[in-house]
Amino acid sequence: MKKTLLGMSTLAILLAACGNEEASSNASEGNTTNEVNQTEATSNEANTTEEEPTELVVEHDLGETTVPTNPEKVVVFDYGVLDTMRELGVDPIAVPQGNIPSYLNEFESDTYQNAGTLFEPNFEAIFDMDPDLILISGRAAEAYDELSDIAPTVFLGLDTENYVESFEHNTMLLGEIFGKEEEAAEQLATIEEEIEALQSVASGEEGNGLILLTNEGELSAYGTGSRFGLIHDDFGVGVADETIDNSTRHGQNVSFEYVLETNPDYLFVIDRGAVVSDGGEVDGQATLDNDIVGQTTAATEGNVMYLNPEYWYLSSGGLRSVSEMVKEVASVFE
Repeated sequence: MKKTLLGMSTLAILLAACGNEEASSNASEGNTTNEVNQTEATSNEANTTEEEPTELVVEHDLGETTVPTNPEKVVVFDYGVLDTMRELGVDPIAVPQGNIPSYLNEFESDTYQNAGTLFEPNFEAIFDMDPDLILISGRAAEAYDELSDIAPTVFLGLDTENYVESFEHNTMLLGEIFGKEEEAAEQLATIEEEIEALQSVASGEEGNGLILLTNEGELSAYGTGSRFGLIHDDFGVGVADETIDNSTRHGQNVSFEYVLETNPDYLFVIDRGAVVSDGGEVDGQATLDNDIVGQTTAATEGNVMYLNPEYWYLSSGGLRSVSEMVKEVASVFE
């Protein structure tokens, strides 16, 4: 009996030893498998990183351009684009420094190079900068081909007939180029809320509005679909004159008598001379301070709004400028 028990004990020990060896073997195989899986996962992550795009193909009104993502050396020929880049935390290397809006005056410093003017780029200086990307809009459109010979060039003009949609498209494209999609989307969401609030108030008003551009004593009127037409088209302000000719960016030349005959409930005035003329003697308020315009409903009820020409004329289409434009028009209805 003792021999049998001993034999069984010996067998049990041998079986236990075999089991431990098998378990150890399985554990070892399992560890090996885990190491292989981890290696494959690391490899997949590396492949995923490598597959992130380093360039984008951008279609725009002047052509198709292959653009590097996260470009380091960017030349900008639009102050609205410059506005958006600053709001997204992205710096250019050069801008036209001759007529920069005061709220963007840090770009006049020696930290940034002078790229010429909005209408006349300094091609030689830009070539020496060896930029990765050039961004332009309507004022520099005629220079597109020459600038494209220097570096990838993208046209980011605004479609005035679809202003807000065009502004949002340009903003998100800049966000994609500079890896700032989330920041761009967040800021656009805030502006959309501001526009919706303005639309709600403006569409509930029975009055109508007239948009005027003053320039050293001269007047031009703008209607729907024009460069300033978002006041009607997107902000919801009623139209005082449906027949305004919007075929040019310069508006329709009008007289003081026209303003009285149209008799708007609200006048929205943009003083071009204040931002483009050197030492102009006649500002927008002086131009409209007369007995004829003074008889309009807008004047008698105190509904003449002098809009900031830097936002509306120089840097329209920027994240900050558009937000401020919304707030200015909204203030009329407060």
